[in-house]
Amino acid sequence: MATRRIHKTLFVILTSLLMWACNIPRLTVRNENKSMPSAFINSNDTVSIAKLNWRKYFSDNNLNALIDTALKNNQELNVVKQEIEMSKNEIMARKGEYLPFVNLFGASGLDKEGSYTWRKAVEENIDAKKNEKALSSNSDFTFGAAASWELDVWKKLRNAKNAAVSRYLASIEGKNFLVTNLIAEIASTYYELMALDNMLDIIEKNIVIQSNALKVVTEQKNAAKVTQLAVNRFEAQLLNTQNLQFEIKQALVEKENRIHFLTGTYQGAVKRDAALFFDLPVDSVQYGVPSQLLQNRSDIKAAEMNLAASKLDVKSARANFLPSFSIKAGAGFQAYNPVYLVNPSSLIYNLAGDLVAPLINRRAIQTTYLNANAKQVQAVYKYEQTILNAHLEVMNYLSKMSNFSKSFSTKNKEVNIMVQSVSIANNLFYSARADYAEVLLTQREALEAKMQLIEIRMKQIDAKVNIYKALGGGWR
Repeated sequence: MATRRIHKTLFVILTSLLMWACNIPRLTVRNENKSMPSAFINSNDTVSIAKLNWRKYFSDNNLNALIDTALKNNQELNVVKQEIEMSKNEIMARKGEYLPFVNLFGASGLDKEGSYTWRKAVEENIDAKKNEKALSSNSDFTFGAAASWELDVWKKLRNAKNAAVSRYLASIEGKNFLVTNLIAEIASTYYELMALDNMLDIIEKNIVIQSNALKVVTEQKNAAKVTQLAVNRFEAQLLNTQNLQFEIKQALVEKENRIHFLTGTYQGAVKRDAALFFDLPVDSVQYGVPSQLLQNRSDIKAAEMNLAASKLDVKSARANFLPSFSIKAGAGFQAYNPVYLVNPSSLIYNLAGDLVAPLINRRAIQTTYLNANAKQVQAVYKYEQTILNAHLEVMNYLSKMSNFSKSFSTKNKEVNIMVQSVSIANNLFYSARADYAEVLLTQREALEAKMQLIEIRMKQIDAKVNIYKALGGGWR
């Protein structure tokens, strides 16, 4: 009869706790939107350069050697690798939380009672055969093992572990995204060095041309054919061009040092062949369809993993409203004399079950739950933002490749005309049929056109590098 009452009481208590726990705040759920346009630019070709290994995409052996060095030495990349290890350790920690905890224990103690205490009175009535010296001093020795286990009924601990797994996977994708950006930055900087080499070569050639022109004008001035003004104008233009030379040299130093930073090295010349700058292939690329970005872009996959983790965090936080169940058990030996510790009669054990439900701190639990949901909604927005940004990046670089290809063709024609104009202006000037100002103007415009041609070529190459990155290539 008493047993039935106990069972009935426990049933009522448990039912009440569950009904009380079911009063959990309702949340506004927002699901992520993965919809994307069917094509980038009226093309349904599913082949994408994103799956092409970077060694094949960048066929320059010198560049590939720099990338290999960076993948080994780059400090930022090595820092991220350690963060991945920490994420892996977090999985082990979360997994251990829903497994039983077992602890070994051992203890010894000694205490002396006063002569007129109840415990002393009990001691004096013990059978004389067992009233040993150790007993009279109230010594006690214990050793054994104790275990505790929280039953993961509501999957709170497992969801926390799975969230840690998702964040670990996100950290791996984050590392892949860093590799993609690292490779792209090294390639861009490497090609900028080649562009600067070509600019420096053009400036040095113009310095020679302008120096020769200055000599001719000086001779004409001595022959009273021109004034000192003409000499000053030619000399000023020469000095201006020489000043550009120093600016380019400084830019070369800074770009080389940037590559040293990215590759984790201190010094050494960056090997390159500047003569290949205008021969680099910058043709149209295979860019596939937008939906492939979901699989190829590491930042999108990282955002997706973080979103999955945030959803599991909401489930784990929700479980805090529900009662938790735990089991505690222990077994060992206890005796007043170490000699009896191995005696079966000294065996002690205990077993208990706990049911705990939140009461006083319910508001704190509710706040944690609401914050977890807010972070989940935030993760949805970040995920959608990452997808949108990836698509727009591809569109920008595809447009850049097309427009600067046309721009290069147009500017190249202009350069050819300006080179011819310089020769014509010089001949007319030497035959006294053109003013020196026309020569100066033509030389300056020709130099500017050549420099602009290199800049446009660099933008073409930059578009080729970054379209590869935007499509999700480089980390494989």
